[in-house]
Amino acid sequence: MKEVVINNDNFEKEVLSSEIPVLVDFWATWCGPCSMVAPVVEKIAEKYDGKVKVCKCDVDENLALAENFGIDAIPCLIYFKGGEEKERIVGLHTLEEIEKIF
Repeated sequence: MKEVVINNDNFEKEVLSSEIPVLVDFWATWCGPCSMVAPVVEKIAEKYDGKVKVCKCDVDENLALAENFGIDAIPCLIYFKGGEEKERIVGLHTLEEIEKIF
């Protein structure tokens, strides 16, 4: 499954109204650790295809969303289930560390 690009317009539909859990990667192009965690997020998208929707949200292009969720450091991965935030991981983490939130 390809990662879904999230923005202010589709956040509610893709994340809050999703029938399956959602992992949102809040990131930015200039962020080194974001680039390092991106391949791990891609592996999660492949491994959990159909079980967890993986989305990416560029914080520079979607400041309102970042502010709404209090994103003050990136990368920030937020796990949503039933439209509610369940877990949050900030910084660079391994696949195994991220999988613990599911």
